[in-house]
This record gives sequence, structure tokens and C-alpha cells, in this order.
Amino acid sequence: MRSLKKESMNLIVTSPPYNIGKEYERRTSLELYIEQQASTIAEAVRLLHPNGSICWQVGNHVDDGEVFPLDIVLYGLFKQHGLKLRNRIVWTFGHGLHCQRRFSGRHETILWFTKSDDYIFNLDPVRVPSKYPNKKHFKGPNRGELSGNPLGKNPADVWDIPNVKANHVEKTDHPCQFPVALVERLVLALTNPGQNVLDPYLGVGSSAIAALKHGRMAYGCDITQQYIDIAADRIDSFYAGDLRTRPLNKPVYDPNEG
Repeated sequence: MRSLKKESMNLIVTSPPYNIGKEYERRTSLELYIEQQASTIAEAVRLLHPNGSICWQVGNHVDDGEVFPLDIVLYGLFKQHGLKLRNRIVWTFGHGLHCQRRFSGRHETILWFTKSDDYIFNLDPVRVPSKYPNKKHFKGPNRGELSGNPLGKNPADVWDIPNVKANHVEKTDHPCQFPVALVERLVLALTNPGQNVLDPYLGVGSSAIAALKHGRMAYGCDITQQYIDIAADRIDSFYAGDLRTRPLNKPVYDPNEG
């Protein structure tokens, strides 16, 4: 990251290790973890364009049954640099560990920060279908006209996007993989075509693929060579036209719906 030019990135989006002892991360004390994150965040701020965005997707650190919500733990590290929180997005999903002594976790969060009040936000590319798309005003000067935007509605700040498990079309050997659709929505909303997207914890390249799919430039780094190799293979497959990804607005299957 230090080799990249100051203020050159329009979107920095990532899912850092949660310090929970998965095979690709060494478990450390929460204090050391925060110190390591502080260093990465400081470098991300250096790289962020004045009208750019940082999106930090995190879950919980659990120690001896006690939950430490990492979005709250890390919030102050961003505020130290004068960043402004625009949304605390809740990512909800249907699958995960089944807990015995607390409710099973089925959501994580994305902290979206900007450097200034002059930031990119493109709503139209990420609108979702309205529940009643043909609803019209029934009185007043707009009577008979559509009451909502014909392109759909704001997706709000709770996103139901399946996480990548064994039967997911995007599944690789990574134990905690970013779904491409999650990053696509951020790329479309927070950047313009041709702009730069960086993932400082690239993993198997989901952020890069989301950027490339929509005509952005992709940058990333990772410390695990196995995942770098997988990311390179996935990007090659994308350019070859045979990479499978879950469509962004594909409805989530609900077995309770008839």
C-alpha cells in the first residue's frame, strides 16, 4: 500500500480479519488487533481521494463467550482522522454458526466513511424494485402519476445478501469469502466508471471482480500467496467470460414463501 500514490483511491472497501483464529489469521489480543487495524486505516486514509469513500466490513470478536462488536471498537480509529460516518450498513445473511449460549449471529456491519461532504453517491444504479411499482398519487396536483421512482427505491441500510457457503456459486477455498454482490452495490453507488477501487485485504479477489465488472480499476494486496493465486485465477476467468457470480439483485430464496 505504501507504494501507491497519495489520494489516488476513490473507494477503499475491505473485510479485514476478525481476530477469531481462522486458518488465515493468527489470534492476538484485542489491543494488538486494534493497533494493527489503526496502522492499516491510517494508510487507507492517506490513499483516499478527497471525494472518496472507505467501507470497512466487520463482524464480532468473541473472547470466552463475550462479544466485542468490531464496528464499535474500530469507529474511533476512523474519527481520529476526521472521517465522517455516512451509514452503518447491516449485512444480513441466512447461514452461519449455531450458538448454544447466545442467539446465533446472522448479520455483520459495513462502516461507510467519507473524507468530506463532497463525496460520490450514485443512487440510481443500485435502486431495488419497489413493492408497489405502479402505485400512483390519488389526489393533489400529481394525481394519476406514479408516486415512486420508476427505477425503484433506495435499498436502505439493511442488505439481505447470501454469504458464501459450500453451495454458493462463488465458493473457493477461502474460509470467510466476500460475496461479489455485496461489493458491487458499493462500487456502483460510491464510484464512477474508470475510478480506482482498493481492497487492502484482498483475499480471493471478490472486490477486484466487483470493480472490474463495472468498468473500474482494481487494486489489492494480501499476505497469503494461496489466496493471491486464487484471485488471479478468478480475474483471468472473468476476462475469459466464464467466471460465475451471483447476480446483485437476485431475490433471496425464502422456503417459507409459497
